[in-house]
Amino acid sequence: MADNLDSNITRKLLRKFLPAFDSARVLSKGVNTQLISGQFNPSTGDKVDVKRPHDYTSFTDATGDLTSSTSSALIAGKATATVQEWRTVWVEYNRLQEAIELDQKGKPGELQSIFGPMATRLATDLERDYAAFISKNAGLLSGTYGTAVSTWDHVADAGAVMQANGVPMDKAWKYYVNPFTQRALASDQRSLGSGSNSLVDTAHEKALITRNFAGMDVFTANTLPTYSSEVGADRAGAIDTNPVVTYLAAKDTMTQSVAITGFQANLQIRAGEVIRISGRFALDKSTRDPIIDETGAKVPFTAVVTADALLDGSGDGTIIIAGPAIFEAAGAYNTVDSAIVATDVITLLGAASTTFQPNLFWHPDAFTLGFVDIPKLHGMDNSVVNVDGISMRMALDGNLIQNKQVLRVDILPAYGVMNPFMAGKSFG
Repeated sequence: MADNLDSNITRKLLRKFLPAFDSARVLSKGVNTQLISGQFNPSTGDKVDVKRPHDYTSFTDATGDLTSSTSSALIAGKATATVQEWRTVWVEYNRLQEAIELDQKGKPGELQSIFGPMATRLATDLERDYAAFISKNAGLLSGTYGTAVSTWDHVADAGAVMQANGVPMDKAWKYYVNPFTQRALASDQRSLGSGSNSLVDTAHEKALITRNFAGMDVFTANTLPTYSSEVGADRAGAIDTNPVVTYLAAKDTMTQSVAITGFQANLQIRAGEVIRISGRFALDKSTRDPIIDETGAKVPFTAVVTADALLDGSGDGTIIIAGPAIFEAAGAYNTVDSAIVATDVITLLGAASTTFQPNLFWHPDAFTLGFVDIPKLHGMDNSVVNVDGISMRMALDGNLIQNKQVLRVDILPAYGVMNPFMAGKSFG
């Protein structure tokens, strides 16, 4: 009997495409992936909510008398994941049919010659976009801003920053470098292992440089984002008005609105840039004590600008920072040792007119990457597969006008920030 390729072909092909897509992922495997099913529909807009964990304060008294203490506030926070635009790759069907036929007739690899590049492109573009999202929401800073990482000491510093901030060590932390940083590290230390020894490695395995270095798995990635500071020599100003510093105000976004003044006129501040507030110091989120560096000095509070901001002709405007400066009396969620207020000096780190590409590090629970459970389309051969938190749809259809048959593969991702204080940028 002749081959029949017309019966539910998309389900058969999707079972081959999804493993190729998953194998091509590197950076996005460092975060928790979840299937979004039921929470997202036309009535919810483009938002999906995930509950944040609670925290509490403890009270010490010689007799256990709680008369002078205050009960811990039970505040329910939520992390909001935003559904992104559709990501699609497609190919004309006639060439695909030829590959299927050859693949089934003793010439394996013909189908992979099409699916491999398609899956890699879909995974790479997703990871480049997701890495840019992480860079705009990673609240910690390691090293001297703008200095390239060149030694393993610089990598270890990121691990020290994570530990000093009380980031839990229940899961292996992730650290990603660009390929040229990997070369510098190779010159610095050649004895560290790399990759796995299996016959067929995924891209994630091949990218592994070493495991459990300073609490982190270190990988190379070619999808790390860059961002550029704009022209403007005056990169220091002041906080204009007292910002809201309560956890209640920040709990659903983990961002903070800060009015600033005294900067360069008409300065464009780019998402991803980092600010420092003088005189306010970072707290260890577990002990709630100021963080002390290797010199014995308290570490200044820093945060990342999460959205572009254009200042006016007087150098005034408002920035949104991820990793809010929270301070409340006996607060369970404090992130600074004292409240930031108007007139505090605020500085944009790094030089003007400069392009930056920091390494990135995080705890897997710092962010979430969701995939919306995509519905099937009516009136055509299409299938949806949900595996390991990934939902993917493949559809075949004909174009009557152009006399073509087309195959398309779709994903619908959602990005969310769980805790910006569990992730950061790394410099040398």
